[in-house]
Amino acid sequence: MTVDDLFARVTNRTARSVVAALACAVALAGCPTGANSPDDVRPPRAQKWYDRALAEYHVAHLEGAYDSARHALDLVPGDEQVRVLTAQVALARLEYDEVLRLLRGIDSSTASALRGRAYWYQGELDRAADELDKLLADPEVTDKWAKSITKLARRGVGRKPFEITTTEGRLAVVQLARVAPGIPLYIVPLEIDGDKALALVSTGTAEVMVDGATRREPSWVSLRFGRRLEVKDVPALTQDLSGISHQLGAPIKALLGANLLRHLNVTLDHKGRQFVARSFVPPPPPVATRVDVHYLRGGGMVLGSAFGEGDGQRASLFVDSGMGHSLALDEGGWKKLGIEAGTLPLANGSGDPTLRVGSIPLLQLGAFKLPQIPAVFGPPIDQVERELDIDVDGVVGAGLLSKFRLTLSDQGRVLWVEQTPAVTPVPAGPLPLGLLPTEPMQPGLPAAIGPGALPGGGPVPMLPPISDNPLSPIPPPPELPESGGKKNF
Repeated sequence: MTVDDLFARVTNRTARSVVAALACAVALAGCPTGANSPDDVRPPRAQKWYDRALAEYHVAHLEGAYDSARHALDLVPGDEQVRVLTAQVALARLEYDEVLRLLRGIDSSTASALRGRAYWYQGELDRAADELDKLLADPEVTDKWAKSITKLARRGVGRKPFEITTTEGRLAVVQLARVAPGIPLYIVPLEIDGDKALALVSTGTAEVMVDGATRREPSWVSLRFGRRLEVKDVPALTQDLSGISHQLGAPIKALLGANLLRHLNVTLDHKGRQFVARSFVPPPPPVATRVDVHYLRGGGMVLGSAFGEGDGQRASLFVDSGMGHSLALDEGGWKKLGIEAGTLPLANGSGDPTLRVGSIPLLQLGAFKLPQIPAVFGPPIDQVERELDIDVDGVVGAGLLSKFRLTLSDQGRVLWVEQTPAVTPVPAGPLPLGLLPTEPMQPGLPAAIGPGALPGGGPVPMLPPISDNPLSPIPPPPELPESGGKKNF
């Protein structure tokens, strides 16, 4: 559903009550009443801007939501619902001071959830713990991330998160490890507290995750890249990574999440087999296109795109470097292309009788126009949408990301995309067999690209979920909110 479709539904009083309910879901808390009720004293013009901002936020059109929310806020600066929605957008833009300013004087679980995240990502540990404790004191709240982060924040007194030290320059260039040929994953050799290890780059994960076999509780760790760059006081949650290690045939000891990656201003170059970590913001590459990136709840990485020429059909995509497909679209995403997902051909030989395959005639990524991009229908994208209370069109995975050199800049707000010389355009016409995954694929799980991904030409085994972080909900965390009115932050 497009922004205009949603906006068209809010043109009368009855529909506005529906939008008010949606506002509650988006804000992750109950609606205020009285002076802040949209049907009470909010002027019609302010209501229209609020409805538009809400609709745009719902489809992850963050730039549009920001502009519309600011218009509403100019008209009703004291309206708490408008301030909360604007704060949500500001958090997605990583504008932490603005989040705190907007929520000043608002005492609710919603405000505590947003303030806690703003303080956390800003590095103010005590204040983050205080706000998250308030959040967790609400018996209607379920937030596994907040429970873990509160423990880390209380143990982190005196620490300076993500403190970077370097020797022999201000960056480290690390050669990516080769595991199973044909799987386009970013696997980085590094040291964790002095011990050599391998880590998987996971943009679908908010925080660093370390193997629960050696650490049972969230902890602060030190990461060293190439013996030239060390990141001290890195917050790390825990997860059992033994399944991933077994399936890849390599000891994966950590997942490198979005929070770390944006602090390091990383460059990911799968073709050149390089992972570059920096202590500084790099200048724009000489020939690259800029893609603005947002982070729902401060950790869910999304970017804007379009299907077709010109403005085309605007598309919002969740970014997960741990998914092997180029793209996985939901039913709404395929409808934007004029295709009923149920009519797509089945992926014969994939091992999944429900997986369907097709191609996108044209995908815009910044200034790049990419023809005939393979995509699938079947992975549970609705799980992303439920966890983030958002409607994305799909997930972009390593199958597409690995074709480019990618650099995060401006604390992760900007993604520079370079087309490397080794990239060859995807041919027009039927989807090439070599681009089909050899096994059924869920977002968050690596997939083979090509039928001979493993020695002997066998299919790549399915991997278990790579993240149980509720900010990275593909697949969903083990502890989902129960029915009965609980709120999942």
